[in-house]
Amino acid sequence: MQKEMNSLFRKLLIAAMTMAIPLFAYSQADTRTITGIVVDEHNDPMVGVTVTVTGSTTGTATDIDGLFTLRVPSGATEMEFSYIGYQRTTLPITGNRITLQMTPDINLMEELVVIGYGTQKRTDLTGSISTVSEKDFNRGMIGSAEQLVNGKIAGVQIINSGGSPSAGSTIRIRGGASLNASNDPLIVLDGVPMEVGGSVSGSGNFLSLLNPNDIESMTVLKDASSTAIYGSRASNGVILITTRKGGDKGVKVSFQTTHSQQLRTRNADMLSRDEFVGVITGQGSPAQQALLGTAHTDWNDQVFRTGYGTDNNLALSGRLGWFPFRISTGVFYQEGILKEDDLRRFSGNISLTPS
Repeated sequence: MQKEMNSLFRKLLIAAMTMAIPLFAYSQADTRTITGIVVDEHNDPMVGVTVTVTGSTTGTATDIDGLFTLRVPSGATEMEFSYIGYQRTTLPITGNRITLQMTPDINLMEELVVIGYGTQKRTDLTGSISTVSEKDFNRGMIGSAEQLVNGKIAGVQIINSGGSPSAGSTIRIRGGASLNASNDPLIVLDGVPMEVGGSVSGSGNFLSLLNPNDIESMTVLKDASSTAIYGSRASNGVILITTRKGGDKGVKVSFQTTHSQQLRTRNADMLSRDEFVGVITGQGSPAQQALLGTAHTDWNDQVFRTGYGTDNNLALSGRLGWFPFRISTGVFYQEGILKEDDLRRFSGNISLTPS
């Protein structure tokens, strides 16, 4: 009896294995494995790209090296690749290996606006934001960063505090909000808030410490919804300053030089030498008359001069493999129209933005 049971069990086991083999073979033949790599416009691997089979929910994502492996149905003919900021791409499945270079979606990037807490589509933006890029900056002898956008943004007043080359400017966004507290806006440089008496000290106009040639764009946040992320410090508005970065293939060298002269347009209405002598002779006391000499001194010429200025900038930028970089140096010199009133600035900047 025991032998008969063992014989029956073996027969059933052999029958089950015989039926499973065709099913396993059918399952293997119904799918195939697709591998590949996804790179960006600089041929750098892209991590997190969504890879799906067209018309199905089968999908995966690329790893840190841009590689992916996906089992697809044998009848699948196309695969889709998508990533934020890049065009959605559909490729036919012609083999078991796919190499794809994705293309940036320029139109999508132009529709995004950088705000304090990330990016938002311009069509969905309700706050008041104005951006001035380097192509719209004021040209000429620019000694301080705020002069780049003077007169370029509605609702923003930039008033020079004096004629000195080192004099700061008064910046008001939609007028002043306080009688006693400061009405100056918050300056944010590449994401770092720059506060007078806080991050930068020892300079009455710390914007003059920045080389205007290193600035790529300036964005002004005017209303409460746009400035909310910065809290009470942004009650007078926010100015976001973005500096230039490397990014293009190869290495690019640029040099820019500017020269200028400053002249006084008019003098104060004063008595001439002969008129002054006549007044003292006719109405002055004997002691005052005794002080009159024979000199003919024009005190305007002793105080004022023609101011010469020069601004020279050298920059080296580009991309070595996956490593974007920009190195720049600048020499700025400006004479004021008042003698002994000069501004000298030596600046250097190193920007490394590896991806």
